[in-house]
Formats: sequence, C-alpha cells, structure tokens
Amino acid sequence: MNYWPLLAVLVVILGFMRRWNPVLVVMAAVVTAGLTAGMPPERLLSEIGDGFVKNRYLLIIILTLPVLGALERAGLREHAQQWIAQRKGLTPGRLMTVYLAVRQSAAALGLTSLGGHPQTVRPLLAPMAEGAARAAHGGIGPKLRERLRAMAAATDNVGLFFGEDVFIAFGAVLLMQGLYAENGIIMEPLHIALWGIPTAVLAFAIHAWRLHRFDKRMADAVAAEKTAGDGSHD
Repeated sequence: MNYWPLLAVLVVILGFMRRWNPVLVVMAAVVTAGLTAGMPPERLLSEIGDGFVKNRYLLIIILTLPVLGALERAGLREHAQQWIAQRKGLTPGRLMTVYLAVRQSAAALGLTSLGGHPQTVRPLLAPMAEGAARAAHGGIGPKLRERLRAMAAATDNVGLFFGEDVFIAFGAVLLMQGLYAENGIIMEPLHIALWGIPTAVLAFAIHAWRLHRFDKRMADAVAAEKTAGDGSHD
C-alpha cells in the first residue's frame, strides 16, 4: 500500500500552523496527494477542474459579501450594538445561547444558510454580543473583545455541525447509509438522523454550559482589567 499520499495531511497541518493562505495550503495538499499517488499532471489538473465545476455553487457566498459590506458601511454593526445595549440583564452568554438554539434547530430542518460567519456572526451576532458586554460590564478591553468574537464564531460552528446531522437529507447521513448498504446493512436515513438527536442535545447542553462559564470568566476578567487600570477599556 502506498502511504506517500498521506504527506498531504502533513502539508495541511504545517500550512495552518504557519497561518499560510488556506487556499494555497489546500491546493498544495491536493497536488502533493496526486503526485505522490502517481497521478499524471494532466489527470491531476483535470480532477481539480472537475471538482471546481461540481462544487461551484459554494462560491455563491461571495455574492453576499458586497451586500454585507454596504450594510456595515451603513452602520449595521453599530445599530445592533446599541439595540442590544438597551436590553438590561442580557449577557453575551445568554444571547449566544439563544442564537445556538435557533441555529441548531434551523440546521436540523435543513436551513443551514440561515446563519454563518460572513452573513450572521460578523455583522450581527458578534456586535450584539459586544453590546451585551458593554451593557453588563460597562466596557471590555481588546483581548476580551477578541475572545468574545471567537466564542460567537464557535457558537455558530457548534449549532451548525451538530444540528445538520439530524437532517435526513444531509450528505453525511446519506454517506453513512450508503456505506452500511455496501456492507449488507440496510438502514433508513431517518433512523440514522434520529440517532443524531442525543448527540445534538448533549452538544447544546455542553456549549450552553460553556457560555454560562464564559459569562462568569468575562466578569472576572473585566474586574481584573479595571483593577489593573491599564486604560484599555472603551
């Protein structure tokens, strides 16, 4: 068995560790895997082209970027922060827990495009979480702001990843059904999806608990920043 194509995994790991351009890293991994597997260069280029054509619908997300840029220039982030800041008692963790529930429920119904980093997290969820932090703590420093944005992105990831496994038409569910069928085990997609429900419920509970702890840690961090008086508050 030829193990040399596994070098592509090493290329991906090193590329992301070095924080190189993700597109270049993936392309380098593809070329590495193809060449080490003995694939002729012309066939490798053909496979890359076929993959691009088959998945070109994924590039539709690019069309949303000008719209989001126009909305942000018009003050979408500022309005979201101001609106949330008026809601007393709404902490960043509580806000993101509500978003997690909505995101996971929508993904379970196949509505995976209702959320996402470029169209929801950056222009809405992260600014709203920052507004909730200002309302709760009066101001946060740049390090806490970055942690807050990272948690907002992570919340979207958890909701999508574990929610879409419950949708019977999700690709992973159909892939598992096909693998079982090839080995003589007949299973309906509905049965596979139903077994994803306990995992989704546990994922929601665990991440909601993490968000609750995040609120407490943020309160302690803000108090420490104020005590230190480093002048990094808004």
